[in-house]
Amino acid sequence: MKLHISFLIFILGLAIMHKPVYAQQTETLFNGEISHGGFGGPVVQIGRVAGSGAVWVGGRGGWIINLSEQHTISLGGGGFGLATNHLASEPQIGDPDTDYYAFSGYGGFVFEYTNRSYKLAHFTVSSLIGAGAVGLRESNYENFEDEVDTYFVFEPAIHAELNVTTFFRISGGLGYRFTSGINSFGFSDSDFSGLNAIITFKFGGFL
Repeated sequence: MKLHISFLIFILGLAIMHKPVYAQQTETLFNGEISHGGFGGPVVQIGRVAGSGAVWVGGRGGWIINLSEQHTISLGGGGFGLATNHLASEPQIGDPDTDYYAFSGYGGFVFEYTNRSYKLAHFTVSSLIGAGAVGLRESNYENFEDEVDTYFVFEPAIHAELNVTTFFRISGGLGYRFTSGINSFGFSDSDFSGLNAIITFKFGGFL
């Protein structure tokens, strides 16, 4: 009889200890329903190339993922082209009596984190990783040399963003472009690496 009672007590004890495991709610980093959106728009970057003021123009786009009320990320891409004149000191090709200028462009994958996207003003942190190329052109943009120098680029940035309307946002930020692989036409990585002021216009469906 004592054996049966001991066995029942043992089973009851297991049931009591086991029940809370099923009653507990699993904790996760992000809670709630995940929603999606997207955006695209032009970007202007202002910095320096080869010791003089430079302007890059291009655009960005991305798929927006709302992880929670506080945290949003976007996955996308961007591309930029050099819009200002920068004389090549050692062109090494073409007519020696003709001035040649750098032409360059780069692009790649862009990851961006946004904190409290629903606020009128908020901040974002972005990072571009990709590749680019540097070549030579004449001042009139009519003749381009075939030879180019390719490079790796990494560009982190931080932005202050303003919700202008439900479908339009504008941001201003600072980024730093790191390049690796430029060593032709008298240019080096230090000529294309540096701090940039960034203005971004976003149009799309935001969260």
